[in-house]
Amino acid sequence: MGLLFLGSTDAAKYPNDRKKFLKRYHTDGLLKQVVTFRDDDRTKWRSFRKVPGNDVQKLQEFLKKAGFLTNRMNVGVFDYATQSAVRLFQEYVRTIDPNGDKTMVPDGFVGSGTMKHVERWQRDKLVCSWRPESANNPTQEYKDWFKLLEKAKRHYKSNPGPILKYVNKMNKTYSTRKIDDWKFDKDDIHLIGIRRNQDQAVHDRENDDLFILLINGQVFKFWGSTDPSVRMAGRKDEPFLVEGQHDYRFGWHKIWVEKKIYKAAKPKIAEGVLVLRDWNNDNSLTPKDLEITDHNGKPLGIRVNNSINIHWSGIGSLNFSAGCQVISGESYINNFNTPISCKSFASRSYSQLTTSEKKTKGAYNMLTDLVICYTKPGQNSLIYTLGREESLNIDTDFDADYAKKAMESMKRI
Repeated sequence: MGLLFLGSTDAAKYPNDRKKFLKRYHTDGLLKQVVTFRDDDRTKWRSFRKVPGNDVQKLQEFLKKAGFLTNRMNVGVFDYATQSAVRLFQEYVRTIDPNGDKTMVPDGFVGSGTMKHVERWQRDKLVCSWRPESANNPTQEYKDWFKLLEKAKRHYKSNPGPILKYVNKMNKTYSTRKIDDWKFDKDDIHLIGIRRNQDQAVHDRENDDLFILLINGQVFKFWGSTDPSVRMAGRKDEPFLVEGQHDYRFGWHKIWVEKKIYKAAKPKIAEGVLVLRDWNNDNSLTPKDLEITDHNGKPLGIRVNNSINIHWSGIGSLNFSAGCQVISGESYINNFNTPISCKSFASRSYSQLTTSEKKTKGAYNMLTDLVICYTKPGQNSLIYTLGREESLNIDTDFDADYAKKAMESMKRI
């Protein structure tokens, strides 16, 4: 078997209409016009590439049996879901597999090194711990999170605060949900943002917020920022995504810059999500921003914004948010509550995402790969719930130090 990677296609499965094949994935900007896959870790376009036999299908069958891939893949085509599943397998071999390879880089390329582990897993009939079946036996932390979310809904329905009150009175909230519409179905994939220090005046904000991914009965943790940096926003009234629940879909970020297009989450409804801008220019998010009026005395209030994505933030040394929710690639905490470092291969910026550098987006890929692989067929979305650190005090299973401790454990490895 030769090297397999994004675009490799069993000869008998080569699509007659490549543009039609990719249409379901390429709904944004430049991608609508291309007939090739976007390899965003190498900033390259990958053509469909015929390979003899059925090596791609055999690889997909292994990935599905081992628990890394659902029915989302196109049989015989090394598509985006297959690339994500390969990277998840490589990351599992690198970090969890006791007989794995600690030096393996989860890059989505299947050569002799990766195949050696594929064959071992097949021989030993191994399966991964975060496969879809794990939802039948969720961890206690997973159950605790859903209990907290339900309590938070009841609490904020009774005590909404000025920002949520404003949202509740709006006629249209687009991809942002009003409190009554918050839902916590375990069949959905949930991402939670925990906002910290949002009311402190900071010009260049740090990546100091926590993200929780709830998937297949498991909990994964990431870090980054839920708040914009004035420098990145390029304006004084930078937008803060309002707290609450939002619907996001799979999509692409930086679609207007050909060299920088990569996978991200975008508001499910095209008009966007709701934001409260820093109208009083104090470089923070506070209810005072709701009091600012225009020259006619009308409150500037909460607005809809169509560009608030969930995307990558390098290794987290700088906050690359102009209002988006951004994820560091340097490290994460896995489903065994173990901090995992990606420093050896995580790229600092776009310039290192090249074939020669062989860097990846690190922990950010881990998050997107989990979402891509385990979203049910026919679905194309996740639910994002944004809250504040102090909301953790609503349930006794959590406390205000939960986010701080998780952040510290990821940043010190």
